[in-house]
Amino acid sequence: MGVVASYDLSPLAAMALVALLLATGPLVWIALRHRRAHPATRLRALTVMTLFLTFDLVLFGAYTRLSDSGLGCPDWPGCYGNASPLGAQGHIEAAQTAMPSGPVTHGKAWVEMVHRYLATSVGVLIIAITVAAWRQRRREPRDARALSLWWATATLGWVCLQGAFGALTVTMKLFPAIVTLHLLGGLGLLMLLAVQAQADDRPPLALPGALRRAVWAVLAISIAQVTLGGWVSTNYAVLACTDFPTCQGEWWPAMDFDHGFAIWRELGAGKDGGYLPFAALTAIHVVHRIGAFVTLSALVLLAWRLHASGEPALRRWALRFAAVAGWQLASGLGNVVLGWPLVAALAHTGGAAALLTLLAALLARAHVDVLSAARRSPASAAMGHAS
Repeated sequence: MGVVASYDLSPLAAMALVALLLATGPLVWIALRHRRAHPATRLRALTVMTLFLTFDLVLFGAYTRLSDSGLGCPDWPGCYGNASPLGAQGHIEAAQTAMPSGPVTHGKAWVEMVHRYLATSVGVLIIAITVAAWRQRRREPRDARALSLWWATATLGWVCLQGAFGALTVTMKLFPAIVTLHLLGGLGLLMLLAVQAQADDRPPLALPGALRRAVWAVLAISIAQVTLGGWVSTNYAVLACTDFPTCQGEWWPAMDFDHGFAIWRELGAGKDGGYLPFAALTAIHVVHRIGAFVTLSALVLLAWRLHASGEPALRRWALRFAAVAGWQLASGLGNVVLGWPLVAALAHTGGAAALLTLLAALLARAHVDVLSAARRSPASAAMGHAS
């Protein structure tokens, strides 16, 4: 089968063309649907569209990982130096014959390459957002609907960094720390786009200082919990506990935190390079369960405080957070008691993505007067009661 080079940039131009063609559809749709709208309105519509497609990309990335397709093409950016699996059929066939249940099959190669095409097309859309944001700023430097240009610029830098982590995910053979960072990068991209999607002429949301601090606290807790969830998934520790609320029939089973939370190690390896003990997987799972209890409690408390404020807009946000909390509880339990079915795993990832997106959007609505390029007057900011 021969040695496969980790990087082969020869198919990059062809892949970029595929990504450009995929991105053309959303760009043309936005241009036609909002052809008579203000440039700021078109930019926001493009941002919302990109946010939606990025959410889909995060879910497809989870599917790629959960279907063991992450090494369907063991090089980057193409597949055995080709722009698609069609040109790599001989290599794929040889790998699949040598190891029928291995990481390289025709189906897995297509899943992996479609994920790369979609990721690159989202990158094209973010380039379009950045260019449009700079053009709008030059035309109307005091437009109150526009966020600071650095949001779009930071998003472009972020997606480039995310692409680099995608490459490392493949070339470092699903190294758990890299895969977890790649997941967090996708969620961070969602949050950046969610902030920019709030750019319009609505006044800031009237969120009292204590509630603002509570939202920031829940965001910090949620990011920590999502990181733990990524660590569970990338180490395949979900099935370390198949019962609930106990684990392996015990409230505190045998656990190896030393190996389980050794960050810089290969997949399936302990901190000393040997096999990762099962007790280490148990430790990872149990810590995530504890974190889930803390996060769920904080989220329910936040929803209750938002609802108790009496403001109709904040009550709507309370219902959104309550719905996400219920979704995450149901999908998380489903993963454990149903043996980690693919649909439950994807639902749990989607719930985590939705939670972080909602928290970022809420904070952006509350701080929109600070985030915008042309800040509103104090009198305008004081009128904020819209959701």
